[in-house]
Amino acid sequence: MGFKCGIVGLPNVGKSTLFNALTASKNAEAANFPFCTIDPNIGVVDVIDHRLDQLADLSKSKKKIYANITFVDIAGLVKGASKGEGLGNKFLSHIREVDAIIHLVRCFDSDQITHVNSKVNPADDLETIKTEIILSDLELIQKKLDKSKKKLLSDKENNILNEKSKLLSSGKELEINDIEEAKFLNNIGLLSIKPKIIVCNVDEQNLSKGNNYTDLIKSEYPNEKIIYICADIEDQLSGLDKNEKENFMKEIGLDKTGLKRLIKSGYDLLNLDTFFTSGPEESRAWTIKKNTSAPKAAGVIHTDFEKNFIRAEAVSCDDFIKFGSAEKCKENGKLRIEGKEYIVKDGDVLHFRVNP
Repeated sequence: MGFKCGIVGLPNVGKSTLFNALTASKNAEAANFPFCTIDPNIGVVDVIDHRLDQLADLSKSKKKIYANITFVDIAGLVKGASKGEGLGNKFLSHIREVDAIIHLVRCFDSDQITHVNSKVNPADDLETIKTEIILSDLELIQKKLDKSKKKLLSDKENNILNEKSKLLSSGKELEINDIEEAKFLNNIGLLSIKPKIIVCNVDEQNLSKGNNYTDLIKSEYPNEKIIYICADIEDQLSGLDKNEKENFMKEIGLDKTGLKRLIKSGYDLLNLDTFFTSGPEESRAWTIKKNTSAPKAAGVIHTDFEKNFIRAEAVSCDDFIKFGSAEKCKENGKLRIEGKEYIVKDGDVLHFRVNP
């Protein structure tokens, strides 16, 4: 599995510029007027992992397949979107299809780029997005609770929806009580429960330390995951080769690209790990949820592998790289035989034994 992130924000905050940079494409139109993005642009990006590079070299693999992340550039939300303002609920429906939401807010001044509200205030922008998402969720819950559909719900489901409706109406954050509840709310498409990252789009001068706008965001949202990105710099980096990119990053004092920081934040936010398979034919990275059992991890490769799981041969990536192969790891006592109860660790190199 990979994961899908939707980039949302008000018009003209830099969504399409960031999308183009992250996906190294020019598919998303970037222009200085609202709603230049109508249908969502979708880009699939490899999650470059140097551990996989080393494994593929050691195994002399014919193919190397990275894990991936999908970015969805969703058109600008405006106040009243839940009631059809701007391009309305069409945008909100696109957000329902993603695993996590990137809330992009403008944290820079510019005379050339207009702000939809004529004033740069990222806290207000975030509040607008939050409000529209809440209003959309309340409308969705109300539809589910209408008499014609209410009979399709269990008593427990009715109680859940009534409880969440009260919380949203009071402006409070939704709390998920158990896995069953989370599954139900995800299935009906509530936006308020989706994990989110606040991305502050800053200018180059404020990329390392932030500015008054980012300080405001940190004080208003102390419990949220917040990162700084300069969409313009990311756009410039996307057009450079490896050496040019490294030199440019050194010049401006940037240690990691915005893409790497977003991917790291996304993996942390969604509690994801990576395991590897490696051999002469192929070395590949696989994405799983943390605390995934060995049979479930095998099922990510093929559903039959989970059903017919016997055991897993496991080596840590560090040991595989140190000794050069699974066979050498076995000779040095580093290869483990794990059963159905084994919880896969980030960086495991696995070979699954299954019934034919």
